[in-house]
Amino acid sequence: MLSMGIPTLVAQLINLLYNIVDRIYIGQGVGREALTGLGLALPVITIVSAFSAFAGAGGAPLAAIALGQGNKAKAERILGNVFTMLCFFTVTLMIVFYLIEKPFLYMVGASDYTYPYASAYLRIYLIGTFGVQLVLGLNPFITAQGQSKIAMGSVLIGAALNIILDPIFIFVFHMGVQGAALATILSQFAGAVWVLRFMTSPQTSLRLKLPCLRPDFRQIRAIAALGVSPFIMQSTESLIAIVMSSGLQRYGGDLYVGSLTILQSIMQLGSTPASGFTQGVQPILSYNFGAGNLERVKEAYRKIILITAAASFVITVVEMLFPEVLARMFTQDEELIELIGRVAPIFLAGMLIFGIQNGCQTVFMGLGQAKISLFMALLRKVFLLVPFALIFPLVTGNVMSIYFAECTADAISATVCGTAFVLNIKKILAKGAR
Repeated sequence: MLSMGIPTLVAQLINLLYNIVDRIYIGQGVGREALTGLGLALPVITIVSAFSAFAGAGGAPLAAIALGQGNKAKAERILGNVFTMLCFFTVTLMIVFYLIEKPFLYMVGASDYTYPYASAYLRIYLIGTFGVQLVLGLNPFITAQGQSKIAMGSVLIGAALNIILDPIFIFVFHMGVQGAALATILSQFAGAVWVLRFMTSPQTSLRLKLPCLRPDFRQIRAIAALGVSPFIMQSTESLIAIVMSSGLQRYGGDLYVGSLTILQSIMQLGSTPASGFTQGVQPILSYNFGAGNLERVKEAYRKIILITAAASFVITVVEMLFPEVLARMFTQDEELIELIGRVAPIFLAGMLIFGIQNGCQTVFMGLGQAKISLFMALLRKVFLLVPFALIFPLVTGNVMSIYFAECTADAISATVCGTAFVLNIKKILAKGAR
């Protein structure tokens, strides 16, 4: 678990640097309005990543189960169909977002001051959609064959290049948010080249082959059934950004919209270690479940849930105690830092126990439980947070209630997911044993 989980954890943290580094440089070097504009582009970035997860996170567990059953040919057909899906998503997403970019950004919460920054970033970022899709969509297949270090390399190359190029484009060439976007897409293409080179080399046990790219709609349906859960988990982040940003704009203004950019960055910093670790160890669950080794499955999921719960609690406590220190990574605006100091403990409180859901959700995904995974993905964001973020400020008339909506939804969702796991895990394992 450590040999597979730690490299993926590091890879996820490095991957997070793509956008975090952009926000740090823009917030420190361009200003508060530019940082807010960059945050307004995040829903689009999240949707692009969600489609990668739809294909990659939906197909990789199925491929790992097939490998556990000794069916390598089926695993490679799944890989080929995922690649085809990623190509289709790339073209579709670029066309759609170029067409709806302006009304979409104003719907998210842009103002006349912040829209130019968001638009300038997004128009360049969309060019790199194919690189994003390949890195995020194919990396799970590298991890599924036990090559976590290779998967880490794809993100490490991209992040290192992004960190180098960002200050050059932003400060030396004075390109501002456009420079941040250009640095990001060049870095993502470098990572994509790394992934493709490995997936077509003799090193890989799952090779990307031309005959396997032909769409097999039976396989695509199976991928979609499992991939819809991680897709909803990520795409609803975009929905939440839209609902919360528009609410913060209505009840507070640009300052409060800017706070959300930093708060979501802090939350991502806290949740990424657990999600990175679980992504790395999920193939252990899938492979052994496919091979019928249920004792090994039990040993793995107990450790996964313990680690994610402990990590989430400890990291969140630190973030709640020192929010101003973290805010200064992104801005020197004292008014914004003071606001973060007040609202961060409220916004983050639900993450104290959210590691429970992270661990349990990973087990459901690893064991191919698409329906339960889908419900849990919908519960937190769609059934709880969206209504709370809309209703709480209507009832109170207070912008602070929007921050309360986040922690309330996180706490309820984690509790329900943990309960569902306890009630269903024996049935799932018994069914797998048969």
